[in-house]
Amino acid sequence: MNETYDLLASNFQGGRDDGGAVPWAWVGYYITYRSQTQNLSQISLTTNTIRKSNLSKQRKMEGEIPNFIMVWILAVASLSYCHTIGKLTSPGLTRLLAILPVISFFFFLPLNLTTIFLGGPSSFFLAWLANFKLLLFAYGKGPLSTTPPICISHFIPLACLPIKFRKVENKIKSGSSASPPKGQKSPFNYAIKALIFATSLHVFHNKQYIHPKIILFLYSIYMYTGLELVMALVASLARAFLGVDFEPQFDEPYLATSLQDFWGRRWNIMVSRILHPTVYDPVRSISRRVIGKRWAPLPAVLASFLVSAVMHELIFYYIGRTKPTWELTCFFLLHGVCLAVEIMLKQAFVGKWRLPAAVSGPLAMTFVAVTGVWLFLPSLLVRCEADVMAYRDYLAFTEFMKNVSNFVKANSLLNQ
Repeated sequence: MNETYDLLASNFQGGRDDGGAVPWAWVGYYITYRSQTQNLSQISLTTNTIRKSNLSKQRKMEGEIPNFIMVWILAVASLSYCHTIGKLTSPGLTRLLAILPVISFFFFLPLNLTTIFLGGPSSFFLAWLANFKLLLFAYGKGPLSTTPPICISHFIPLACLPIKFRKVENKIKSGSSASPPKGQKSPFNYAIKALIFATSLHVFHNKQYIHPKIILFLYSIYMYTGLELVMALVASLARAFLGVDFEPQFDEPYLATSLQDFWGRRWNIMVSRILHPTVYDPVRSISRRVIGKRWAPLPAVLASFLVSAVMHELIFYYIGRTKPTWELTCFFLLHGVCLAVEIMLKQAFVGKWRLPAAVSGPLAMTFVAVTGVWLFLPSLLVRCEADVMAYRDYLAFTEFMKNVSNFVKANSLLNQ
């Protein structure tokens, strides 16, 4: 076949046939052949590209899961060492010096993970939660310092997960209504949020047809629901295996009545409770001696938001491996300043006048939404390309699970 078309082409290049006329039939044959060849080449190239892409995703996930296991084996071993140090040393400088290598190591461990679904939560658990709890533990404070000391099987998950021990008052008494314990939400609540989050794939596929402002609004909702679902899943597993209750990460933040209510009691509650003893209390104690008791909370608030900004920049670096643009820092410092102003106004007008919640709530949430779209989301979507990473990791995970399923089916057939 190829030789025939090449012969036609060579005759055509001669310009004439035996009758002296241009061989137009040969032209048609030649063009058709070349067109078909190019189409087949393009299809082959596209197929090879897809295969290489799927193979790359599969290999990435196959390499990520062993790295994930290795990271957490090392984390458990390090926390076991810290538990032993707690028995051998008294709170203070000696214990701090013994624990500092582990704290430094926990800043390094997340660098071994590259996916947003495994690397993101792991960096938050190890570099932020575990390190801050270990700093408190070094001085005999925080949830890890109890009398009598907690056993190692509780020490390890309590150190790096957003959980707390189940309290007696949270248990459902006989004859009482079967409502969820305080801080927990009903399965229906999580089911609704899971359905909302499930629409993110459809939005990602069709985002070119949606207005950019609407995309940003939807992504902010997906970020909130995704974070809450991940934290609730991790804490629920810990509760099932260890009999501990979890610290709620979120408490319907869209119902906040002020910035103080949003940051202190509704958004990322576990972080707020960790920053309070590690940053807020020490800075307020120092500021009280300088500017007095009344205004001491203001620099403490600013310091807390500054530390939060630095930790967010670090976690975003773990996720995207890109240099910070400091938009996140500006976002948190702006909110810190505005929250300090809010506290000042509340103190100035205490007992005199206060905005009703129906007014202050929408104002606070509008401010959070506008500043989030302006400063927070660009770091997440432009700098880290979190939506692209999430979709790519989702495809890699589904491809990996398909291969695992096929492998299991093949083994079951061979064993029959």
